[in-house]
Amino acid sequence: MHIIHNIIWVPKISQQDFDNNVSSFVLEPLPKWYWVTLWNSLRRVLLSSIPGTRVTWIKISWVNHEYSNLPWIKDNILDIMLNLKSLIIDKKTTEIEWMKLSKSKAWVVTAGDIKAPLWVEILNKDLYITEIDKNWMALDIEIRIEKSVWYLSIEELKKREDDVNVLLLDANFSPVINVKYEIKDTRFWDITNLDSLEMTISTNGVITPVDALKFSSNMLSSYYSIFNEESLQIEWSFISNVKDLLLKEKEEIKEELEKETYTPIEIMWLSPRTLNALINGNILSIEQLVKCTETKLSSIKWFWKKAMTEIREALWERGLKLLWDD
Repeated sequence: MHIIHNIIWVPKISQQDFDNNVSSFVLEPLPKWYWVTLWNSLRRVLLSSIPGTRVTWIKISWVNHEYSNLPWIKDNILDIMLNLKSLIIDKKTTEIEWMKLSKSKAWVVTAGDIKAPLWVEILNKDLYITEIDKNWMALDIEIRIEKSVWYLSIEELKKREDDVNVLLLDANFSPVINVKYEIKDTRFWDITNLDSLEMTISTNGVITPVDALKFSSNMLSSYYSIFNEESLQIEWSFISNVKDLLLKEKEEIKEELEKETYTPIEIMWLSPRTLNALINGNILSIEQLVKCTETKLSSIKWFWKKAMTEIREALWERGLKLLWDD
């Protein structure tokens, strides 16, 4: 890590979950412009290198091209193919699998009508596929699914297919839907030229945002380690050791708490908004904070509900808590 982390300590990461598929991660403080290096590499891996499962071809009885129509089937073949591309599939194995959609009753056809192997799960079972307008008009579709990464084009699929009756579907395998970022200014004591990086990751539900972030960081670490397999420390005086910093931080916090001296509130690594609210309320140390009740904190101007949750968690990590209200 950058030598400045000997002063500002190791960056802290906080997580906020909006639902099962969308989470926000804040990493701070960072040296100026370091967010560019971290963000660009993480975003590229998140969007391109996380494995997912997609439909790569289908075969429909009596159909040999995508511009066909079937009698008593509401949608044309091209629309059915586009609907099948939207299947969200969770598959743990890497082998190619086949699924079967067979229906002959006049009714709406959804993803829930697809018969899949026991180890394959369709997450969006209510996905509309098409509609059969008349009983006994059979719709039979064989569906091939693959688990991979990156993007697989029609041209690449054609190179490995011999059956002229299959209909090929290009596939973007990534289960990550979107990755957004926001950069804010932050500070550490009198060091004001620091950055805070907030990343919001959205997935289709096959993988959680936090697991997607962990996978991406591990992927990058595996590549970067190639450049220094011997783990040689070059210009060691300008690089901070993360493990040493974390150990040192824990020891210093423990010593300060044991001495019951004045412990600056800044070492709790609260968000800038929460920290500013406490400072405005003249609460400048951990010792002052643990003598407060929730009622007293709530009376401070600009002290929001989210700040109370953040403070509870930060104190809990140190084995501390607020006073009970009388």
